[in-house]
Amino acid sequence: MAVFWGVVLHAIGGFASGSFYLPYRNVKGWAWESYWLVGGLFSWLVAPFVLGSLTVPDLLEVLKQAPTDTLLWTYFWGVLWGFGGLTFGLAMRYLGLSLGMAVTLGLCAVFGTLVPPIYLGTLSTLVSTTSGMFVLLGVGVCVLGIGICGLAGMMKERHLTDEQKKAVITEFDIRKGLAVAVFSGILSACFSFGLTAGQPISELAVKHGTDTLYMNNATLVIILLGGLTTNAIWTIYLNIRNRTYTDYTNHSTPIWTNVFFCALAGFTWYFQFFFYGMGDSQMGAYRFSGWTLHMAFIIAFSSFWGLYLHEWKGANRPTLRTISLGIATVVLSTVIVGIGNYLAE
Repeated sequence: MAVFWGVVLHAIGGFASGSFYLPYRNVKGWAWESYWLVGGLFSWLVAPFVLGSLTVPDLLEVLKQAPTDTLLWTYFWGVLWGFGGLTFGLAMRYLGLSLGMAVTLGLCAVFGTLVPPIYLGTLSTLVSTTSGMFVLLGVGVCVLGIGICGLAGMMKERHLTDEQKKAVITEFDIRKGLAVAVFSGILSACFSFGLTAGQPISELAVKHGTDTLYMNNATLVIILLGGLTTNAIWTIYLNIRNRTYTDYTNHSTPIWTNVFFCALAGFTWYFQFFFYGMGDSQMGAYRFSGWTLHMAFIIAFSSFWGLYLHEWKGANRPTLRTISLGIATVVLSTVIVGIGNYLAE
């Protein structure tokens, strides 16, 4: 039941992440860097501290008592993850929700799942167990699904005219998008490393009376501060270079409405890791595989939104069949990883 509950929590987190970009579509008159910064303040600063304080007794005291090297390494991985999160938004601009999420998060799933056991020296142990083999098979199937989704994107590129591509995704660019998605996918995996490095913080939170279900919320505060650092520096630089800092005081735009939708996007984004942290605490000895589950659920839900928003409008039937097969393959990978976790338990 613990494993089943963990999978359900990962699914809820995946839904939140796969849906977070939707409120940004309602922001009017602001440049990308402006709404990304405002939304990020809610995602990486306000939400972690508010929900962390509600679920972790003596949150500030826990962070104060945490070993300095643990805090620094957790923050360091958060800064690197921030580069992935920063370019993640660009991938959505160039590829759309469904294709952008699939390529970026597929790579993120692979690196985020395999590097921790490689770093800890336990990969050879996984290969020698049935449960470990199932988990690794699930990772492989996930990679296959991502490849199929990428193929569908290239089929779409060849079939549609420039006007058709940009009718739904204004800045559609397959080459820029894939380059950005690869960069983002690799660095986004650093979030998983940050959770691994921050385990002493989570364990300290439990000693202070935190329910194990919420133990990772203390670690999230530090990781997301690192992510905020990277994103804030870059978006403020763009605000200055492009003189878009006037967006925040431009009364010809619906300023407070824009802030509301940025806040909604920010909190929705944070809930992906709020539930991921809860699900992670339930996965047992094979908790590292939860990253693959999380990424796969995000891809599945974001692909649904991409289809719902007609991002594949005008694509021929072979292309639609290919993207559907890719999504189904990614979902299948979550089932295989779930079986691996069940066998481990």
